[in-house]
Amino acid sequence: MEMIASGLRFPEGPVAMPDGSIILTEIESGHITRIAPDGGKSTVAEAGGGPNGLAVGPDGKLYCCNNGGFEWQDENGFLVPHGIAKDYSGGSIQRIDIETGAVETLYKSGDFGCILRGPNDIVFDEHGGFWFTDHGKIDYEKRVHDVVGIFYAKADGSHLEEVIFPSNNPNGIGLSPDGKTLYAAETYTCRLMKFNITEPGKVAPDMGPGGPGIPLYRPAGYKFFDSLGMEECGNICVATIGECGISVISPEGELVEFVPTPDIFTTNICFGGDDNMDAYICLSGSGQLMKMRWKRPGLKLNF
Repeated sequence: MEMIASGLRFPEGPVAMPDGSIILTEIESGHITRIAPDGGKSTVAEAGGGPNGLAVGPDGKLYCCNNGGFEWQDENGFLVPHGIAKDYSGGSIQRIDIETGAVETLYKSGDFGCILRGPNDIVFDEHGGFWFTDHGKIDYEKRVHDVVGIFYAKADGSHLEEVIFPSNNPNGIGLSPDGKTLYAAETYTCRLMKFNITEPGKVAPDMGPGGPGIPLYRPAGYKFFDSLGMEECGNICVATIGECGISVISPEGELVEFVPTPDIFTTNICFGGDDNMDAYICLSGSGQLMKMRWKRPGLKLNF
């Protein structure tokens, strides 16, 4: 692994750009940051709240899942989210102009009758719509843990729908190479779930134990799943907290390999480079963006 940048404030949501830079979120500071190939940092936008997952939409703008913010603790040199921000006012989906830094709220909690508590991760389909997870919030003072779901929305602001409910605090989300399967990683259950897509924004009513979706994989031990990235061959690469690394899981639910990392809060992976075999990994607790050569090419994302 090669360290590309350090000093980041809980980086997540990396997006590999055509010029070789990486745009990511810094949840604690509320910034959207570009990391140049030489490690130089520049601010793309100030999103505020808790910018989390990022994706480029059909209009070339960034779409950001904003979780509304956390409180933070420093534990043994690692920055750790802890509970709900004191100034929390709800979750939202933001649209960001990369050139100007202008930030607009595309969807907020209450729009189209949907409750957004902590939007987390996002992926666009080939039709120009996007799926996103709502990880929810934990309010330690009130001893409340949100019951949340998975949403589908249109990039023009005309449609927002909670398609999957309930879901067990979903985090990472991705689409199979053929676009027919939706994957979601649940944090606290540490399950990778699959949903069969029947049409844009709709899934089959297949159910496993505990709610909608089909359980595909769950590791042994005390671990948590965070975000995920897809390989071109259909493997799902899930950032794994506790064991520290990336779990690579086949579409059949078998563990292909585990790639270790040096940060207990390993949260995200994305792919870039001419052959899509450069893996960029967020070590969020220590505030680093890392780069390494991957064994297989990553899936080229829509837009």
